[in-house]
Amino acid sequence: MTDKTKGKDAPTNPRGIPYAPFVDKVEDYVSSRAEVDGTMKSFQEMISKYQFMEVNTQRRSAGLKDKIPDMQKTLDTPDSQPLQTTFSLNTTLYAHAVIPATEEVYLWLGANVMLAYPIAEAETLLQEKLGAAQTSLEACEEDLDFLREQITTLEVATARVYNWDITQRRKEKAEHGDEDDGVKSLPNG
Repeated sequence: MTDKTKGKDAPTNPRGIPYAPFVDKVEDYVSSRAEVDGTMKSFQEMISKYQFMEVNTQRRSAGLKDKIPDMQKTLDTPDSQPLQTTFSLNTTLYAHAVIPATEEVYLWLGANVMLAYPIAEAETLLQEKLGAAQTSLEACEEDLDFLREQITTLEVATARVYNWDITQRRKEKAEHGDEDDGVKSLPNG
């Protein structure tokens, strides 16, 4: 196999995922039948890597799809008037509460960290985080489409190499079969 499938200068998408090699002519990748197994293993390995990236990207996308509505809901919460709400005390017990207007809010930052922010600062921070999450979700969707395309390209490449190998075997069998025609005898002959 040539170095067309590997290399530091291989083209990538904007987030660094490499393009799969497009096999137009199998002879460019395989010069003899001895190289077929290595090429097929290489293509299968690349397919596995793309599938792994696809699963991780799907998980990241699902997480973002869960977070974005929560962020939007938080931003849409009125901040200048008291808030009436119902909250869970237990799995079957709920209570009504009126939350008075306040000058600051507490934002959960993760990793067991919660900070108090003035409302204006909290809104700015949440809008920035929401914008970043939406941009990240768009990137995930683009990457998923890209990864599916690369997996398909590699599956086609694998099929082309396999079919080329079958064709070469048939040619060799036909060449050897023509030479042995005079030597073969029928079993009940």
